[in-house]
Amino acid sequence: MTSSSVTRDGSRWMPEYLNSINPAMCIGCGRCFKVCSREVMHAHGIDEAGDMLGVCDGEDDFNGELSRVIMVIDYPGRCIGCGACARVCPKNCQTHIAVHHRSLHES
Repeated sequence: MTSSSVTRDGSRWMPEYLNSINPAMCIGCGRCFKVCSREVMHAHGIDEAGDMLGVCDGEDDFNGELSRVIMVIDYPGRCIGCGACARVCPKNCQTHIAVHHRSLHES
C-alpha cells in the first residue's frame, strides 16, 4: 500500500521523499537547504580526491583542503516529502521516492 494524503482542497497528494543527492552533479549552491524547513541536508566540504571533509559552516576551509562543496542528506527521516528541494535544484541532482507503507490493519 502506498501512503497518500489529501490537501485542504481535496486534491490527492503523494509525498515523495528525498532519497539521494548525486555528488557528481551537485554544485553545493544551498538552494535546497534554504527551502527545507526540516534541515534534511547540509553542505559538506570535499577535497581534491573526492573525500568528505565534514559539514561546512561557510567559513572553514578545512586547513586548505577544501576543493568544493556538495549537499549531503544528514537526516533522511526528517523529510516530509514536500518536494520543495527538487523544485529549486538547478542541476536536478536529487532522487525522490514514494514510500510504501503497510496498513496497521494488515497482517
